[in-house]
Amino acid sequence: MSEYPKFKLPDAQQLVVEQTDKELALKPDPNFRYAYFQTVAKGGKSLIQSCKDLHLNRTICYKTLLPEFADDEIEQKRLLREARVSAMLQHPNIVPTYELGRNKQGHYYFTMKLVHGYTLRELLNYRERYDLTQLVNIIVQIAYALEYAHSLGVIHRDIKPENILIGPYGEILLLDWGLAKVWNGEALATDSDLNEGSENSEQGGQRVDEDPTMTGYQKLQGTLFYMSPEQIERDPTIDSRSDLFSLGVILYEALTGRTPVEGDVIDDIIDSILNDEIAKPSEVAAHIPDMLEDAAMRCLQKKPDERFQSAGELVRMLKQNWALV
Repeated sequence: MSEYPKFKLPDAQQLVVEQTDKELALKPDPNFRYAYFQTVAKGGKSLIQSCKDLHLNRTICYKTLLPEFADDEIEQKRLLREARVSAMLQHPNIVPTYELGRNKQGHYYFTMKLVHGYTLRELLNYRERYDLTQLVNIIVQIAYALEYAHSLGVIHRDIKPENILIGPYGEILLLDWGLAKVWNGEALATDSDLNEGSENSEQGGQRVDEDPTMTGYQKLQGTLFYMSPEQIERDPTIDSRSDLFSLGVILYEALTGRTPVEGDVIDDIIDSILNDEIAKPSEVAAHIPDMLEDAAMRCLQKKPDERFQSAGELVRMLKQNWALV
């Protein structure tokens, strides 16, 4: 059985007593709390950096909008919602949020725990190196996070391998709640409250020039290969079972090395997700445990009523001794 890759923390992060006993200024200036910024990643509209929290002497993750979107009221509202949703979801498989504030320019930022590790995408790219038990355990932990979020009325809506992080000390974390749908007291908040639109322009005919993995295609919130039929159709009654479909795609990929639907033409991919029968994992790859195949295919039912009705149901099935069945 292969072990997850190991990491060595930079020397700057080793604890020494001089760092722990340093006094704070009598009147700390919040505008100078963070320093030594380094870019970690850029999204379509956001920037993620690592930086040093000078008050607590630790390196953290700092997320804000890219300069061209920093004054956009809608994008500000989205970032604000993402920060508060992730902060309220306090679970071992969700990255802790530390602080929400404004920088010197008055723009929103929020800080989070910085975790060094690999995404599940990177592990799946070298899937043959890992025991299936390890990959299933990752899916189980993400299902626990979803069970918790769903119990609080939150749907993630962007479950994909790139949003799952495996850390060096056993951490398995579900990232990026920027597309989360939140219960507003009577129903899930609608897209119209944030005027959600496309990040990419619409084009007629066959769209072969856009990345099918891109978030935001034609107001579709999520990543296409992992989206449920109701998410593609922008069904206003979408619920937590959509996340289970997406997790089922990941389970299918862990079993077979490919997603249930493949292709380069977006219209064809959408049509296949909505209408085509999905091949069973055992028809695509060898040595597929029956119970895992059944779990994946149940997640991938086109009708939500025919899927697992909760993440807890999926966990209970994946925790059984499927290797001996």
